[in-house]
Amino acid sequence: MMTTFHIGPLGPLDLAALALLVACWMVIGWTTEHPSAARPSMGKLMESYRREWMRQLVTRQPRIFDSAMVDGLRQSTTFFASSSLIAIGAGLALIANPQPLANLADDFDIARGPDLLWEARILTAVLFGANAFLKFVWSHRLFSYAAIAMAAVPNEPEDPLAYPRAEQAAQVNINAAKSFNRGLRSVYFALATLAWLLGPYALIAATLFTTGMLWRREFASDSRQALLQDIPE
Repeated sequence: MMTTFHIGPLGPLDLAALALLVACWMVIGWTTEHPSAARPSMGKLMESYRREWMRQLVTRQPRIFDSAMVDGLRQSTTFFASSSLIAIGAGLALIANPQPLANLADDFDIARGPDLLWEARILTAVLFGANAFLKFVWSHRLFSYAAIAMAAVPNEPEDPLAYPRAEQAAQVNINAAKSFNRGLRSVYFALATLAWLLGPYALIAATLFTTGMLWRREFASDSRQALLQDIPE
């Protein structure tokens, strides 16, 4: 007699939904950061604009605008890092006491399952949140490094170090943006994971919806179409 494969409280459908979640998270991340030259992603297009920003920095006097821009980027990373940390704390609190979710499942007539199943579902969302937190913190630090590199760019365009220094600042800025975008993707998939509380079919639907939304924003949005006009070299 055949037995159904389980890992702890996770049945085959739960495992398939979880595998799809992780696979989509990895694939959309790779596709976004390594797009084809014929169809660049939004993030890849922004790399050209960030390099152009640093080239314009060389001749811009004073550089108050550039300083304000970096401060705004750092504030964004701080906000998302703080929000991720709060969400992690809330998730850990639910893992310690999953009974409120079990009671909610009873109210909505959803299959409860063992407490360990609820804990596994919440833990998956917490892990995505933890990854997002780490990415946002690193992004914040990289934007700080970028600000220092920008301050090191000579004021005179004729200085032989002016444009090489600007390129270095641009690369650090790009790396900070990559880390920030990775954190955002983790937040999106953490939210998708919450659908697992309604069951594996809900997780599959939320995963496919989130992946499709991210793909559209990176490869088929109106903003991307606008940036395609006169792309900086």
